[in-house]
Amino acid sequence: MIEPITPTTPRPVRRAVLTQWWRDLAILHWPVAPHLVAPLLPPGTTPDTRGGVTYAGLIAFEMDRVGPGFGVPFFGRFPEINVRLYSVDGQGRRGVVFCSLEAARLAPVMVGRALGLNYRWARMRMTRTSSGVWKHSSRRIGGSPGRCRLAVEPHDEVADDDLTHWLTDRWGLHVRRVGRSLYVPNEHPPWRIQTASLLELDETLITAAGLSVDSGAPVSVVYASGVPVRFGMPRPV
Repeated sequence: MIEPITPTTPRPVRRAVLTQWWRDLAILHWPVAPHLVAPLLPPGTTPDTRGGVTYAGLIAFEMDRVGPGFGVPFFGRFPEINVRLYSVDGQGRRGVVFCSLEAARLAPVMVGRALGLNYRWARMRMTRTSSGVWKHSSRRIGGSPGRCRLAVEPHDEVADDDLTHWLTDRWGLHVRRVGRSLYVPNEHPPWRIQTASLLELDETLITAAGLSVDSGAPVSVVYASGVPVRFGMPRPV
């Protein structure tokens, strides 16, 4: 049985092995056929679907205060952009799967790759204006070339629709590491997701990650100012 979508984690993290802040998130999504996503997921997981489709996400934000569970920040604050999919395992745990992750700081890229995540070191710039949040990324090393330039304008209105909850109320990630599929739980307080307008988008990260989505505008564009996050010990799938 697949677990329900809930605003807080159904699996509280008793002992955090990693803590971080996510700040100024621009969250974009496109529908995609599940059979196109399935080959990209770790063994033991399948695409999580809603109304017969699943989704590919492009999430641009600033990572801050990344450190071990006792809260010592050693990676500082840096931009990140990731392409992610939605998964469910045999125990019914919903999660996300990262196809690619761009980060502007080399040290966390190396640590992330050692943990089985497809991090790439990128040249990135993030600037804020009075009406939007701008983000830019272009890869420096490794993998297929990719770029992303986007701008969103957050609104005061809360995004409280079912699709937004389905996409953002996620309490773990599925990853393949050293031949094993793992589930890594996370938790954070309920966060405020706002509606947003997409002002600009020019990206090739989704196709570079091996995905094909409708070339039209994303079906969901939202923004979040940020939230502190705690990750627990990996568990086998």
